[in-house]
Amino acid sequence: MTMKKTLLALLIATTLGAANAAPVRPVDRIVAVVNKSAITESDLQKRIKETVMELEARKVTPPAPDVLSRQVLEQMITEEVQVQYAASNGLRVSDGDLQQTLERLAGQNKLTLDAMKEQLAKEGVAFDSFREQIRRQILLARLKEREIESRVTVTDTEVEQVLKSEQTANRSEYRLANILVSVPERADAKQIDALAQKAQKALAELDAGQPFAKVAAAYSDAPNGLKGGDLGWRPASSLPLEFTKLLETMKAGAHTGVIRSQQGFFIFQLQEKRSGDAPLMVEQYHARHILVRTNEAVSEADAKTRILQIRDRIERGASFEEMAKLYSEDASNTRGGDLGWVNLGDTVPAFEQAMTSLPLNTLSEPVRSPFGWHLIKVEGKRTQDVAQDREKLLVKQQIRARKIDEAYLDWVRQLRDSAFVDERLEEK
Repeated sequence: MTMKKTLLALLIATTLGAANAAPVRPVDRIVAVVNKSAITESDLQKRIKETVMELEARKVTPPAPDVLSRQVLEQMITEEVQVQYAASNGLRVSDGDLQQTLERLAGQNKLTLDAMKEQLAKEGVAFDSFREQIRRQILLARLKEREIESRVTVTDTEVEQVLKSEQTANRSEYRLANILVSVPERADAKQIDALAQKAQKALAELDAGQPFAKVAAAYSDAPNGLKGGDLGWRPASSLPLEFTKLLETMKAGAHTGVIRSQQGFFIFQLQEKRSGDAPLMVEQYHARHILVRTNEAVSEADAKTRILQIRDRIERGASFEEMAKLYSEDASNTRGGDLGWVNLGDTVPAFEQAMTSLPLNTLSEPVRSPFGWHLIKVEGKRTQDVAQDREKLLVKQQIRARKIDEAYLDWVRQLRDSAFVDERLEEK
């Protein structure tokens, strides 16, 4: 693979897989109508090309062209209904936020923004088109944060219940992959039977020796399907007890049979297994923040104006702690906005990104998260061995991750089912 292809594949992967629908051109055949928007043949072929590049970068053999076309089109439809939902609810990505993301992407690939533009041009990628693809992916990530992640909580009681169960005796961790054949919420018996047969067909291909990642790309309806179905590492304590017992009997590379769940039909693969007794070194940040929430009574503009006024007062000498006590709309206000030592993964992505990039004792610019507008100050950074708290930390993170995954799959399925979709892929 050339360096050119590698760069574009990395950029696509970094932004969760590119994908903005290009402007509709009269010469294009329409392959799908989603409510009042159209996806054209050129839109689809562009996305297929990008998907193939990403699969090849991951060393995954793409499925057959007709299968890939249908998988990619379904992914585009699912994204389009989310984009339309975001637009109808006033969610936008500003040019300033987009510019910051582009500069960060260039930096991650050790390029300046101008150099990245030149590289994309050499690959035949129009920068304006790529820019709008990135805007779309930021929008989808923010929508997920606002609709799902910001509403998911994990209580100490939930963590303690898991820690007291038999699962805590198993300190293993498993790297898993999955295939999901999704079942619509109001599916009838005939539909369910057809989808069950689809899952069994995927299982038959796995049993015949086909690579799991290739079968996932061909059959899985999960968001990670076209990325080979990788789920990453999961500790035993975060998984259902019966499932961990099953995993303990499996060898690396083996897969389960078809498992029925509320979302549909799953097949899992055990990719790797490791002991969970090693030291766990994590980055921690001692942070303070001030939050001004947005709601029905406080508009986006009003909240940002208030946070800018508070920032101006701090810049002119007011104490961050005092301003937090007076104005922050968060439970930490009584502590002067002190959040204590925060682990990576404890906060929403927008907050974490700003926090980790701040020099010590520097006041941030206003930061937008699903909760509202923040000012952030980092008073310390350290790498800490949290092995003693390992189980509690991992259980909490994995319960949250599982809840987010389940809630997101359900929400997207309901959104997709409620949309008007007219697929025309088979039309000539």
